[in-house]
Amino acid sequence: MNQQNITQVHAPTRHFSVLLSPTPRGARLARLLAVEWMRDQEVPYGVTDPATQVIAELAANAATHGRVAGRSFRLALLSRPGVLRVEVTDTRGEKPPRARPVGVEGESGRGLLLVEALADQWGVERGPVPRKTVWAELDLPPR
Repeated sequence: MNQQNITQVHAPTRHFSVLLSPTPRGARLARLLAVEWMRDQEVPYGVTDPATQVIAELAANAATHGRVAGRSFRLALLSRPGVLRVEVTDTRGEKPPRARPVGVEGESGRGLLLVEALADQWGVERGPVPRKTVWAELDLPPR
């Protein structure tokens, strides 16, 4: 019998996904669930803290600007060697996010500036209609 020993090295990808109501409560729950998942996955604190802020901003944007009555938004977290990816999908694909100039007295409009400052990369993917996904990636230190 001809046998071969094959060793496969799997780079584990860990994944979390949840649908939430597009409300301030849903955005808060997204942040809380993400913190617990990152704790369970042993994501380093130096990444967990900025990732939590990114998740809070993207979820708040989905609940505020991406809200469509009766449609949820999705939070997904993917951890693979070297990167933590955050994805927030809503059903307002026709409204891509954009940073707006904010006055000193402005109470909103700084979310994407924070995402840009905290994430190593971020962007927007459209589709399938009517959705869009705003994603951000944070580099993970080697284990």
